[in-house]
Amino acid sequence: MRAFVITGPRTAEVQDVEPPVPGRDEVIVDVERAGVCGTDAEFFSGEMAYVHSGDAPYPIRIGHEWMGAVSAVGEGVDPGWLGRRVTADTMLGCRRCARCAAGRQHLCADRYEIGIRGGWPGALAEQLPVPVTALHALPDSVDATLGALVEPGGNALRAVRAAEIAPGERLLVLGPGTIGLLTAQIAAAKGAEVHLLGRDLPSRDFARSLGFPHVWTADTLPTLRWDAIVDASTAETLPALALDLVEPGRRVVCIGISSDPSLLDTRTAVLREITIAGVLSASGGLTETINLYASRAVDPRPLVATTISLDTLADVLAGSRPPEWGNAPKIHVDPRR
Repeated sequence: MRAFVITGPRTAEVQDVEPPVPGRDEVIVDVERAGVCGTDAEFFSGEMAYVHSGDAPYPIRIGHEWMGAVSAVGEGVDPGWLGRRVTADTMLGCRRCARCAAGRQHLCADRYEIGIRGGWPGALAEQLPVPVTALHALPDSVDATLGALVEPGGNALRAVRAAEIAPGERLLVLGPGTIGLLTAQIAAAKGAEVHLLGRDLPSRDFARSLGFPHVWTADTLPTLRWDAIVDASTAETLPALALDLVEPGRRVVCIGISSDPSLLDTRTAVLREITIAGVLSASGGLTETINLYASRAVDPRPLVATTISLDTLADVLAGSRPPEWGNAPKIHVDPRR
């Protein structure tokens, strides 16, 4: 089968590789759609932390935002999965440790991450092996585009949960990229008044096109009560800004990761009694995200600029973006093209 393989920093190609064979309690999924995110770009550039820690050595087959149909099942798997449209949790815990037993398999020290950590192959390929325990079935109302947006949506949903914001309260989202916009959409669907802060004019204009009128820069941000703040940016300075801006006694949620360490003053958190929450993955948020998409309470499909083939993916990861694609932040791949 064809698979996209990164062989070293800024070096990648589509290779013919052996198709996967399902092990016990595993299925094989024929991938229909996969998303490209900042983590994938960091693997391509060589900046990804897992490359340097040894958790993800080259060559690596990326892709962790995806959907497809089950085409084969291994021993111990109900044959009823055959033909079902699915996505899955990226985080695959050992299922033996205390964290896994407590439902925190995404924090398992020995976890695999599909297309990211431990050598588990990713979804930017024609087929993908997946443990049956990680699968989530997709209803017919969730099309291929929505299905490949479940994983980033699950991250955003968990950020909204962590913000603990009630209907009618005001949420400030820092960074109007894919995760920031998904966070804004989900929070708005739950009744929050959503504001976004962005640096680049195209991303701010795109956020407004989605129906968010309150989009600001650092210079135009009004002095308002911010009942919670979600930092979905990659700017190392913004967590400290969030601590300064959020209402005392409330919450700052960090889901964006900067390339350089973020500097903040813990005295601010103590003296203003602010809770800082980190969100690592979509684990625990996938089912509700699927339901939000299926009901059309949230429709993130406008976030996808275009769908490309595996053969053009390296150019995209290198930064190529034709102007006709517009300002939508997400790129999807159809591995069958």
